[in-house]
Amino acid sequence: MTATCTLYIDADACPVTREALACARRARVPVVIVGNTTQNLSRHIRRDDPRDAEHARGRDATHAGFWVEVLDVSIGADSADFAIVERLQPDDVVVTQDIGLASMVLGREAAAIGVRGRIYSRATIDMDLFIRHEEKKVRRAGGRTRGPAAFTDEDRERFVRNLTDLLQL
Repeated sequence: MTATCTLYIDADACPVTREALACARRARVPVVIVGNTTQNLSRHIRRDDPRDAEHARGRDATHAGFWVEVLDVSIGADSADFAIVERLQPDDVVVTQDIGLASMVLGREAAAIGVRGRIYSRATIDMDLFIRHEEKKVRRAGGRTRGPAAFTDEDRERFVRNLTDLLQL
């Protein structure tokens, strides 16, 4: 992505928020952490992190360009997703576990990466949505579907590696 991209973190139950912030600091990319008002999203931010573009300009060259904003949204289905999509620009990057949000992100010509490091693709997003839909039908009918595997250190490492690559394009 270009130096003008923004990293959005869909922070509701996101296990890699700290890692995403660390990648953004290194790449000097601004970050918007989005989540509902019941969370303390600021807990992920360092005291010395600039909170807006104006304060980031005054930083030394190794940190210039990075700042972090917290965007609290109301509690409700998809409120964080819609808050992200309405601000999204082409070439931005979104960290999310939500396939529906990933689909909207790709439709806006931005990039989406899952918390396990999977970079969502336009070539496969329709199949991902179909599988999600079919599994939801099974659950509504009283059936069971397999849940996600336990989150591992390898997942975290893959996430950092792939997000670093996305932010440096």
